[in-house]
Amino acid sequence: MKAVLMDEFGGPEVMKVGEIDTPEPKADEVLIKVIATSINRPDLVQRMGNYPPPAGDSEILGLEVAGTITKVGANVSKWQPGDRVMALVGGGGYAEYAVAYANHLMPIPDSMSYQEAACVNESYITAFLNVFMIGDLQDGQTAILHGGGGGVNTAAIQLAKALTPSAKLIVTAHPTKIERVKELGVDLVIDFTQTPDFTDTVKEFTGKKGVDLVLDHVGAKYLKPNMNSLAYKGKLVVIGVISGIKAELNLALMMVKRQQIIGSVLRSRPVAEKGKIIAEFTRRALPKFADRSIVPIIEQVFPMDEVVAAHQMMEEDSHFGKIVLQISAE
Repeated sequence: MKAVLMDEFGGPEVMKVGEIDTPEPKADEVLIKVIATSINRPDLVQRMGNYPPPAGDSEILGLEVAGTITKVGANVSKWQPGDRVMALVGGGGYAEYAVAYANHLMPIPDSMSYQEAACVNESYITAFLNVFMIGDLQDGQTAILHGGGGGVNTAAIQLAKALTPSAKLIVTAHPTKIERVKELGVDLVIDFTQTPDFTDTVKEFTGKKGVDLVLDHVGAKYLKPNMNSLAYKGKLVVIGVISGIKAELNLALMMVKRQQIIGSVLRSRPVAEKGKIIAEFTRRALPKFADRSIVPIIEQVFPMDEVVAAHQMMEEDSHFGKIVLQISAE
């Protein structure tokens, strides 16, 4: 099969399309003919040599796929060859065929294209896990969602609007993306280039109460304003550390306000645990995709042999929503 391969770690130029053996599904897995996958920021980190796949997973980049099942393992009964599916994978998405655990699959609704389905499993499940299953966002509460315009951010906004329509959403964004973020229906957009410490702005917006939840991928740089912006019993869920891993924390403030700081990653969770997360997402969120209440936002679809350009777009942070890689014809 064709796949995006690397002989070394480094910039986008280390990737090339080559030939490799087609994988075989194990007893609890299926083999998927991949129609489309998407580019996620962890792919870039792995390409640089800093985010190895979990033991036993493919070394090929790619954390989610959409396509059709071509073969099922001996223990798989729920799924059949020919089923249209989207899947969360530990690696291997940038290839014509990928294996996935049967309990990590979701059916693609008839209303969704393969390109749209390729956007769901990494970004939307990450957002759902951290905003709802961990962050427990409820109607009437307020949340800060950092990274306006990124895949997880737009996913979190759409999920929040669909599942908790009366929740108030504050988003930090680059000035070039502010208007498009506003179009998604958020309540306040903060230009992080002009207001790197957003504490006062958040306090004014919330009447000094603060927010119930912060979803953060920035890390060290935002720790202080995040904590200062949290309400009593508020939660900070950290899913990335692009600004660094070390910062000073006011433990007394955290104790008095009974705040929580929760670190979260999806990829390294046990197979069974990821299966439970996907099952809950299927129950609560997938119907919103089926009825088109949520439509994945796609910036551009690149053919497989333009994977270098796709990664360059992600590195430039010029995209809004998701970047899709078309692997095979439908």
